[in-house]
Amino acid sequence: MRGRRSAVVLTAVLTAGLLLGGSSAQAEPTPASAPPAASADAAPAADPASRWTGLSPCVEPTLTSYLCGKLTVRLDRNDKRSRTLDLPVLVAGNPQADRTMLLLTGGPGQPGPRLAPRVLRAFEGIANDYRIVMLDQRGTGANALNCPELQEERGGSDLRVPSRAAVLACAATLGPDREHYATTDSVADFEDLRRALRVDKWAVDGVSYGTYTAQRYAAAHRTKVTHLVLDSVVPVDAFRADLAETFPDFARVLRDVCATPGRGCPGDPAADLAAVLRRTPALGPQLLEMVTMMSYVDPARYLFAPEALHDAAGGDDTRLRELIALVDQFSEAPASEYSQGIQASTLCLDLDFPWGSAQAPEHSRARKADRAVSLLKPGQLWPFNAETARGNGEMVMCEHWPKVKDPEVRGLSLVGVKALLVHGERDLGTPLVWAREAHRDIPGSRLVVVPDGGHSLQVSGAGTVRQTVTEFLLG
Repeated sequence: MRGRRSAVVLTAVLTAGLLLGGSSAQAEPTPASAPPAASADAAPAADPASRWTGLSPCVEPTLTSYLCGKLTVRLDRNDKRSRTLDLPVLVAGNPQADRTMLLLTGGPGQPGPRLAPRVLRAFEGIANDYRIVMLDQRGTGANALNCPELQEERGGSDLRVPSRAAVLACAATLGPDREHYATTDSVADFEDLRRALRVDKWAVDGVSYGTYTAQRYAAAHRTKVTHLVLDSVVPVDAFRADLAETFPDFARVLRDVCATPGRGCPGDPAADLAAVLRRTPALGPQLLEMVTMMSYVDPARYLFAPEALHDAAGGDDTRLRELIALVDQFSEAPASEYSQGIQASTLCLDLDFPWGSAQAPEHSRARKADRAVSLLKPGQLWPFNAETARGNGEMVMCEHWPKVKDPEVRGLSLVGVKALLVHGERDLGTPLVWAREAHRDIPGSRLVVVPDGGHSLQVSGAGTVRQTVTEFLLG
């Protein structure tokens, strides 16, 4: 009976949705005034092949209070014969405002405009002073890359471990085009959009993986960014595919939750997690995903995860298996909501792995990954284990992703960029250690850590965070 009631609670929470990496906040659309004259919207973009439709009232029933347009860009910017991509664009707030903010969603794989009714309440404080711009980044939303097998296996999860067959099938479906979905390509699209909108400078606000693309854009176009807001931060440097640098945050957060007044736990949840993995080492990647999911949907209490871990440490894994199964079920998502095709294409191009870049020969990757993990000491892995570091979904997916030309990125510097970082103390989707690393790498930046906060703080309804962001953007 206790397990059944817990399942019902989790079902209700997860069904609410994992918007922007876990937020379920709902909002009414922000009314938009009439569009500016067509001539003001039809400015040429940086790429001569890019085209801009201008803005007009959106026709999608849920978006009629906003303005919409379409930016057309080349898939391969170095090939004049390349096919083109249509990127839907939405403008909210005050379309006539002198200030503009680009709002970047996460993933990689989430859409932009279709999320507007849910996320824009977070920006009511700047709605009169800014026009707020969202777009479907290449390979997402209305034109999402769709890899059916990989999508079915991973859904809306970043950490679900895919099969080699599904990864290879996705790569075959996308073919050589898969090399044109790196963040470098998206950064160029953002710059085309800025020019199309005739914006001299703008603020950029990124959430979750949107913080990575926001930092990359700001590094490439520092003189065009007035303010940089990073909510639930992914650093542009210091990412490790084994994720071991994040494991201490899992122990800290689990213990923190159990120390919450009125919460209580039957044992030490970090020690219980470690005990479960001593008993069943191969369960590591699933427990990494499960605990991460709890930080999205219930950072205050983590539902019954500590209790399930304690039972399993004592030999009864009934509730733990139930929790893992529910997370599996309610992590399902279509490509239009969270494209696993773009997740693979972008992450495997953007990030560095033990085998090097995306150009590394496939035959050497497993050996190099095994070697790198074998050098980690147990204390670096606790409360997880080597199986978690070696077998997490990101490591496995990109190990199987066929080699592809990797865009060379040099000189990433955010010196001189006015930046605000906001981060939840209990966020494990983007652990706090990442925010601290990014803060160190952005001279003069301000980091605001919200006690007991989870993921996507602006959208999840943290009033003090919204006020802090509003004051920053209006300053």
